[in-house]
Amino acid sequence: MKQQPAERADSGYDEWMQLPPQKARFLRSMLRQWHTEGRISKEQHDELEADIQVVFFDWQKLARYAFWFAIVSIVISVSAVLSDRWLMDLLEKLFSTPDTVKLAISATFSAFIYHRGLERRRRFPEKHFSNEALFFLGVLGTALCVALLGRILDDGSGHFSLLLLLASVIYGLLGLWFPSTLVWVFGLLSLGSWLGAETGYLSGWGAYYLGMNYPLRFVLFGLLLLGVSGLFSYWQRGRDFAYSTRAAGLTYFFVALWLMSIFGNYGGMDHWKSATHAELALWALLFGCAALIALYHGIRHHDPLTRGFGIVFLGINLYTRFFEYFWDSMHKALFFAVLAASFWYLGSHAERLWNLARAEKPPPG
Repeated sequence: MKQQPAERADSGYDEWMQLPPQKARFLRSMLRQWHTEGRISKEQHDELEADIQVVFFDWQKLARYAFWFAIVSIVISVSAVLSDRWLMDLLEKLFSTPDTVKLAISATFSAFIYHRGLERRRRFPEKHFSNEALFFLGVLGTALCVALLGRILDDGSGHFSLLLLLASVIYGLLGLWFPSTLVWVFGLLSLGSWLGAETGYLSGWGAYYLGMNYPLRFVLFGLLLLGVSGLFSYWQRGRDFAYSTRAAGLTYFFVALWLMSIFGNYGGMDHWKSATHAELALWALLFGCAALIALYHGIRHHDPLTRGFGIVFLGINLYTRFFEYFWDSMHKALFFAVLAASFWYLGSHAERLWNLARAEKPPPG
């Protein structure tokens, strides 16, 4: 069981043993229990316990949030510039060039950012968040390129969904080539946007396409992504994208199904207002069953992703039905009192579970 230091460094062992206090206490209690049960020797117990390093501040989360705040600040900064009329006039004078030249400049900038991100990731693979932040800037540059291309090729037809499809293809190919999960996820978001815009264009921007309103289309789209994520597990290069694809599919599926449980397959407010609770009950029941199936799958197969989606959307379903059935019939004071009591119970139960996880389990005997 003893490993050489060089092997540990190569396998990421030291990084794995840097744990927050809660996990460190749990691991130490398990080591004591294994030693008491005779599964490991005293020397192995002491060696493994000495390797545990308690990290009292999660610098990884701070790095992740700091980079995201930096990206959001960049977007806000650019938006502030675009909202300032004087600056816009100045930019128009400075960049009063044809769209083709702007497209070439934007494409060169995006290519440089992607190249810089790949080069930096090869040199500093441990700096995951800053590398992904560079890729995100490349994603924004690519979006600008697609928008400029749309202006150049615009024929007045209003068929802008083709640009979303182009962006999805570009992001998907780049995400698989790099590889980059972040770029791949933007490809999935662009693909979902294309689905909504394309079906809207083909239906003349009506409420229905092939008898389906917008939420029902995205229910099927979410199921399609779940199937693709399953196929990715059989493809060596696609295994890195199976988790993110499955998460995107579950998000599309459950959010759309939640909207279906509220509005049903109706395309207008007049039809929806005339619908009874019984007509929408089937969708609410289907939504609840889907959440229960996801929860069962997560527990049965130890899958935190499906378990989390099942728990969250089962709770959303229950609270949605509570608002739906009791908002008009119940006195508002009693309504919010029941709501407060339920949240108090959930908070107390979560706090009790958290305290149980914190407590160290004493060794047997």
